Amino acid sequence: MALTADLKYELIKLRPSKGELRLAELSVILRFTASVHVINATMVLEAEFESSQLAGRVKSEIKELFGIESRVDILHASGVRKSSRHNLRVVKQADLLVRQTGLYYPTGKPVRGIHSRFVSDSVDVAASVWRGALLAQGSLTDPGRTASLEISCPSNEAASSLVGLAKRLGVAGAKSREVRGVHRVVIREGDDISKLLELVGAAGIQSRWDQLRAKREVRTTANRLANFDDANLRRSAQAAVAAGARVARALEILGPDIPAHLKHAGELRLNHKQASLDELGHLATPPMTKDAVAGRIRRLLAMADKKAEELGIPNTEAYLGDDSAE
Repeated sequence: MALTADLKYELIKLRPSKGELRLAELSVILRFTASVHVINATMVLEAEFESSQLAGRVKSEIKELFGIESRVDILHASGVRKSSRHNLRVVKQADLLVRQTGLYYPTGKPVRGIHSRFVSDSVDVAASVWRGALLAQGSLTDPGRTASLEISCPSNEAASSLVGLAKRLGVAGAKSREVRGVHRVVIREGDDISKLLELVGAAGIQSRWDQLRAKREVRTTANRLANFDDANLRRSAQAAVAAGARVARALEILGPDIPAHLKHAGELRLNHKQASLDELGHLATPPMTKDAVAGRIRRLLAMADKKAEELGIPNTEAYLGDDSAE
């Protein structure tokens, strides 16, 4: 969770200069965290936050943008609440706040998703919407097999709006899905995650995430190559064992009838079972190329197999195990 906390901390410190961007960000934060109640015929807005920094940020934005006062109380950990939460409460002028931030329509009907004024605005507003969603309900995992950037959304409509805004930002990998009754927007492609982090202004986390991703890819490549090399070594060892067994059987079949140059190549193979053909060539007297060594061994085996067929006895492959035969 370190990346998530650091991401939110970086975004909290980022203050947009334009009022429309601040409003879009605040609206989405409240949409994803707040609930509205009517107590004694008075509308009350409450929102819970994990960090005091975010609660303080929202409180100051409400005051600066609308002149509306709010209070923040600490809800200490107890029972089902595993950690302390910070509860922001707006009593006076809450009805004005929910209309001005796009949580409710002027008719008094609540907005199910994200207000259309933010969904159909500029690319900068789209980035502000995503920034607000990340601050409110976002999570970022380390790059790895399950790397992801996720947003828990209050409704399917809100999730669909985020996916559409991501596409406007050029992030095509955002997907909406429902998991155990919770609507989520998930981005798994590394390039898409990096791009979105850049667009919302989290340059520090983007750089750190990219570095972690690069290290992960290097490590994965190294492991894959190591496994590839191990497999090649196993195959080479199996081939050497098979070649040695066939040559030993060929020498046995041919006995004293083996031409000297073929016998010399066969004995080199038997005496240096782990050596490559190139190495066998250097060990030969006089030295030979690897193609010459391979050719002589092939002729030796072919001669032995032909004689074995004439005599009606097992050939050079008869005593190979299943693994060697492969």
